[in-house]
This record gives sequence, C-alpha cells and structure tokens, in this order.
Amino acid sequence: MPQPRASLERFRAPLFHTGACFDSLLDEPGESNAASDETPDPIDWTEQDVVFLHWRLLQEIEALADPETPLEAKLDTLRWVFTEREKDSRPFSFVNCLRVVGCSPLSPIGYCGLVDAEEIRSRIRHGVKRWLEATLTRYPEWVREAVARNPEWVEQQLARNPQCINEQIRAVTQQGDLFA
Repeated sequence: MPQPRASLERFRAPLFHTGACFDSLLDEPGESNAASDETPDPIDWTEQDVVFLHWRLLQEIEALADPETPLEAKLDTLRWVFTEREKDSRPFSFVNCLRVVGCSPLSPIGYCGLVDAEEIRSRIRHGVKRWLEATLTRYPEWVREAVARNPEWVEQQLARNPQCINEQIRAVTQQGDLFA
C-alpha cells in the first residue's frame, strides 16, 4: 500500500535561471494521494517523502517575486536562504535542500548534482530589493517609512505577530491619523 503524502503546491514560472537542470525544480513532482477525512495514524515518512519535503521548501523561493506574498513570509524565506553558514549542514537548511533535491535519485527534478548555493543566493540577492518594494507598495506610506527607517524592529514585530502591520493599518483606518 503506498504511503500517503501531503499535497504539494505547484509553481510553474521559474524565479531564477540556474541552468537546465534546476529549471525543472518548479515542475510538478507527480500526483500525491489525497488525505482522508479521518484522523490518520502517524505516517512513516518514506525517503521519497523526505526528498519531496526538501523540494517543497525550495518552492518558497518562488513566492518572493509575488507582490501579494505577505512581508512576514518574504522575510522568513530570506532568513532561511541567508542564514548563518554554520547552519548550512542542518537537515532542512537551504543548502541541504539544494543538495538533496539536486543529488537524490528520488528528486522530482532531474539529476543536477551539487548546486552552488552561493550562486543561487546571489541570484536571489539580486531581486530582493525589487521584490520587497513590490510588496511594500501595497501598504500606506507610513508603513513603508517605518520599514525603511527601522527594518529590524519591523521584523521583530512581525516575528511576534505576523498580523501586526494589518492590525495597525486597520486601527489607523478606523481611528484616522491622530497627528494629521
């Protein structure tokens, strides 16, 4: 009996060009089994499931280019991609996900071998400013100024409460600007 797998979201357009082998990173890995409505027994993860999970984590990079992706989600993905180098060997680090997806025979993409994580990081770094600006244009000017003046503080607030910006916008909309 096949092991059940969580459905994997599909992303089609490549975010960054890494050569032919990683273009297929964004292709559909295959069909997954539908989850039942019953409370399932604990699932024993197959090796293929673990490889697909590494692949799915890499798909989060695609959302960076989408202006509709929440700022907190973009910051979280960027933290994961640009984490401290000593964390690169951890099981689900960005670097390890690239290694597993590029080298595993169970990967949903064709074999690529080891991929230069620094090259991928460089390509992501190249688009970060544009992607963050695209998201920030959806917010009022005072939010954009707060992010520009003190991005670390905004990041801390979002880490504590991912809805804090939306809550502040709602409060200002309802109360009006007290200093205008």
